[in-house]
Amino acid sequence: MRKKTECLAMLLAGGQGSRLGVLTQNIAKPAVPYGGKYRIIDFPLSNCVNSGIETVGVLTQYEPLELNAYIGNGQAWDLDRINGGVHILSPYQQISGTEWYKGTANAIYQNIPFIERYNPEYVAVLSGDHIYKMDYAKMLTFHKERSADCTIAMLEVPWEEASRFGLMILNDDNSIAEFEEKPEKPSSNKASMGVYIFTWEKLKAYLLADEADPDSDNDFGKNLIPAMHQAGERLFAYPFEGYWKDVGTIDSLWEANLDLLNPGVDLDLSDDNWRIYSNNPANTPHYIGPNALVENSMIAGGCRVEGKLDYSILFADVIVEEGAKVEYSIVMPGTRIEAGAVVRYSIVAENALIRRGAQVGDLPENYPDRDLWGVAVVGDGLVVEKNARVKPKEMLENKIKEGQE
Repeated sequence: MRKKTECLAMLLAGGQGSRLGVLTQNIAKPAVPYGGKYRIIDFPLSNCVNSGIETVGVLTQYEPLELNAYIGNGQAWDLDRINGGVHILSPYQQISGTEWYKGTANAIYQNIPFIERYNPEYVAVLSGDHIYKMDYAKMLTFHKERSADCTIAMLEVPWEEASRFGLMILNDDNSIAEFEEKPEKPSSNKASMGVYIFTWEKLKAYLLADEADPDSDNDFGKNLIPAMHQAGERLFAYPFEGYWKDVGTIDSLWEANLDLLNPGVDLDLSDDNWRIYSNNPANTPHYIGPNALVENSMIAGGCRVEGKLDYSILFADVIVEEGAKVEYSIVMPGTRIEAGAVVRYSIVAENALIRRGAQVGDLPENYPDRDLWGVAVVGDGLVVEKNARVKPKEMLENKIKEGQE
């Protein structure tokens, strides 16, 4: 057995992200590009190293190739260590056969031997698909001061959105009195962020009991934590103040990217005191042509912009030709937007080609019935031919021919 570790992190990164549609056809959700030069998984990994957590297990399952290659040996996050560091944990063949991760609790259960190697006192269980900056060390101190068995990070959300979340009703000392799982009429707006710290010996006991229950979904939120609560264990909510976004839908991913352009949003990625690390290569220069018009946008290295760009984010090596317009959109690496094409309120995936005169997305004010409007999406490597149109809310999975809608 190795030297005892105070706290290690288990990062759940195996989800398919089906609500992101074509953006996750070939990659896991945590590997989706974000913010010009990042990927979603950069946030929990950076939070770990900034918080002093030096041992991180990354649990992968769905389309893990690109995610595994991106994480590599963890050097980009200072997690390439002899003792600890980052470890990719995929389902593996056992004596009784190979078993996919059945749920979040089962994924941790299958990796009990990995956790036991480091003999931790505490285990942080994190999600790989949230955008936020958080000091887990402060949450761990909160957990220890209350002799908690489980501490759940909690964020107060707007009441009109509360029914979308798992909610907690708290006692005066922040201990958890009740849970509400996405209720129609919420009586609390204190939402679980899906960030947990457990005392390891207690978590291990409940993982074993949960696995032995044939009726369990093997899920933390549905099964394991309610079982701890019902048994009278010490469960507390840790109040978090700051930016947090679950980017599990097209709209939330689009909003989270454009939030970076909003000075009123508390998400400064240039803060050296809490740096968000990335495994993308150092920026090369970008070029803005003499006739280009660029307003309130973010442009990554290697881009060439000669058209109009407004309130948008361009990832590396994007080309916007003269006469093209990109507004309120996210354009991922290697995409080319030809002269005369218009991209509005859209997400365009990697290596796409938007031909001359094509239109992707549209202004919301052109759609009085807002149920007909939404963010348009063009999939990885697709071509939108000349004068073709991708309507608002449409998710393009195949090439569109010239003039086709």
